Amino acid sequence: MKLLITGGAGFIGSNFIRYMLRKYPDYHVINLDLLTYAGNLENLKDLENHPNYRMVKGDICDRRLVESEFPVDVIVNFAAESHVDRSIMDPCVFIHSNVLGTQVLLEAARKYKVSKFVQISTDEVYGSAGDNGYFTEDTPLSPNSPYSASKAGSDLLVRAYYETYRLPAVITRCSNNYGPYQFSEKLIPLAITNAICDNEIPVYGDGRNIRDWLHVADHCTAIDLVIHKGKPGQIYNIGGNNEWRNLDIAKMILSILNKSENLIRFVDDRPGHDRRYAICSRKIQTELGWKPQYDFESGLEETVNWYIDNREWWKRIQNGSS
Repeated sequence: MKLLITGGAGFIGSNFIRYMLRKYPDYHVINLDLLTYAGNLENLKDLENHPNYRMVKGDICDRRLVESEFPVDVIVNFAAESHVDRSIMDPCVFIHSNVLGTQVLLEAARKYKVSKFVQISTDEVYGSAGDNGYFTEDTPLSPNSPYSASKAGSDLLVRAYYETYRLPAVITRCSNNYGPYQFSEKLIPLAITNAICDNEIPVYGDGRNIRDWLHVADHCTAIDLVIHKGKPGQIYNIGGNNEWRNLDIAKMILSILNKSENLIRFVDDRPGHDRRYAICSRKIQTELGWKPQYDFESGLEETVNWYIDNREWWKRIQNGSS
């Protein structure tokens, strides 16, 4: 099988490429990535000379470049601008990449008749879950940031290509991921790296915003199942059933590192900050047989230790040399 993985130099994409090449040694992977601020070739340095892996630097909005990589069997679209704060500062970049880029990929997939198109989306398209209840695949879309709105728009394009052209497309919507190689502007790696350096950990608002956390390795196994068993036209929610307040996450990280909670600094909340995300992943568990394997406490400690052992990786990112 030949896979085109877009955004494969990012956090989830790089973990997924490594997972697939390890599990399926006869598969071939093309990694198409523009290498913006969150794309880092060092994430896949160990695969540079792998015979079944090839890196292509480029924009998914570049139709000619995209089509030059066909034919392929499967497209997995990780490529996206994904940081909410950045989307508030500059929404145009998010619309360009997340919506227009997805349409270019969809059109190429239709033209060259791929066997599966997997759109990697987010639970943020559902908005806020409120104090009770869980997002299901039937929850109406209600995005509250330019980022989540751009992802909702790209999801609707994927749905339209399935309904109009019967493109064998599937959408996955995942809860917050954590694990190795995550860019340090996100909550968990930011808290870890700041705490290691005895810097303050910024926490939005009162710190009581709740997220459902899933280890990136568990996310990779879910996408694998969606590629091989997912039904075209379907949406699969992928969650950890593992809700934590942001403040408690920061405190857990400080405890693991034996640092003082005085490092926590509350900052002004960001506009449109969703209070709670909570995913029901019963569908992918019952239909495809997936379930998460990682226990959060041990997974978080493993992640902290990875950042301790890979200081040069994140220090190069922080000083702009990577």
